[in-house]
Amino acid sequence: MAQIFPKWTNLIPLIVGLATLPCAALAVTLVYYYGSPKFTDVGYRPIQPVAYSHKLHAGELGLDCRYCHAQVEVSPVATVPPTKVCMNCHATVLRDSLKLAPVRESMATGTPIQWVRIHNIPDYAYFDHSVHVSAGVGCASCHGNIQEMEVVQQAMPLSMAWCLDCHRNPDMHLRPLSEVTNMEWTPPKDQQAFADRARAERDINPTSDCSACHR
Repeated sequence: MAQIFPKWTNLIPLIVGLATLPCAALAVTLVYYYGSPKFTDVGYRPIQPVAYSHKLHAGELGLDCRYCHAQVEVSPVATVPPTKVCMNCHATVLRDSLKLAPVRESMATGTPIQWVRIHNIPDYAYFDHSVHVSAGVGCASCHGNIQEMEVVQQAMPLSMAWCLDCHRNPDMHLRPLSEVTNMEWTPPKDQQAFADRARAERDINPTSDCSACHR
């Protein structure tokens, strides 16, 4: 009995299988990268209700991070400053500026300014600012060089893998407590020796156990 299909068609399953493997690998790679926080979150820079410049305030004027984020050393959250903190200066500085109209309105009505949150980890993950600050982890390690940002954007992925990398090897992120808010600080040549002393003195031994962040 004559065959319906030519003999070469027996190779079709093999060809399809060989073609499917690289396509599947490419698909996984694309999803892994383009669906990761490194691609979706880094660079996030929403428009805020007030055009606040960290480059001006933290950079040129040299305001310490803790003047506005006053609870960062004692609280799990850094907190956004209330309007009255802004008005400590702007009651006299640029008091009639149109750019500051929302701030003056907020002060007059008692309605908080609706800032758009940028660094936002999932609700199922717990992060404590005070623990990291007291350990000597600098603001720039997580937020980038804020004092160079005209408009604040997310500089790091803040993903689980990114956090675990630091927990497993925090030495390069540790600094003197007096330098925590210094955006220009860089690790010295003897950083490892300093980190060893700091970990012993501050009892720094970050865990990579799930319960550290998922409570």
